[in-house]
Amino acid sequence: MTSTPIPIWSSTPPGFDPVIGQPAPTLTPYLVHSKTPTGLVIVLPGGGYEFKADYEGGPIAEWLNEVGFSAAVLDYRVAPYRHPYPLLDAKRAIQFIRSRSAEWGVDPQHVGILGFSAGGHLAASTGTHLEAFPEMPDDPVARLGSRPDALILCYAVLSFGQYGHVGSMENLLGPNPPASLRAALSNELQVTRQTPPAFIWQTATDGAVPPENALLFAQALHANGVPFELHIFPAGPHGKALALDDPIVGQWRSLCAAWLKGLGFGTVG
Repeated sequence: MTSTPIPIWSSTPPGFDPVIGQPAPTLTPYLVHSKTPTGLVIVLPGGGYEFKADYEGGPIAEWLNEVGFSAAVLDYRVAPYRHPYPLLDAKRAIQFIRSRSAEWGVDPQHVGILGFSAGGHLAASTGTHLEAFPEMPDDPVARLGSRPDALILCYAVLSFGQYGHVGSMENLLGPNPPASLRAALSNELQVTRQTPPAFIWQTATDGAVPPENALLFAQALHANGVPFELHIFPAGPHGKALALDDPIVGQWRSLCAAWLKGLGFGTVG
């Protein structure tokens, strides 16, 4: 079931500037009907922190519904907004879902986040930057947990180091960011034992985001004892999304659905 976009902030979002011309961040829910609460996956379309690719939004949420999970597409802020505002939006979306869990039939302990490309960087950031929000004592939503229960990283920008995507980095951090800031937002360097389990997929021939992003992040997860599943498919360009035209890369969908079910996200009852 799809509904209209819902604002995730109860008041003016932190750092919001109406002059920029972007709307306040919203979530569009895609809810399944189930006899028991089911898991929900927040979808973050890619677009280099410059725009959001529509084909990595609604169609992904509809696929998640087909395999038994509720979903919600986040319209997060992009350039000229800089860090930390996209991350604040993503963390707020997790809190917002948990605040609506009873109403929406969602298990608040099974809220995952899925991102493509730069959206994958944002998804990974929610699992590696667990610091608290700015104080919002009058907002009960802000008191809920913002750590996701699962990360799904699809040809994700995960590093701002040697193998990073310069456009995404500069849109998020500004031109020529200092090395300390690049390192802080290189998610493979920020993994801890508190990072959620991750499902990661990539193609070996991705010309925009090198597969080293996935490999380095997986290596960091392994070093910290965090469960993960990694798939590097042999060929395919960047931006495959559901990969409906590719029987090899398209396997990520069934593999990911099985992985989520293995985490207890549940299916429609």
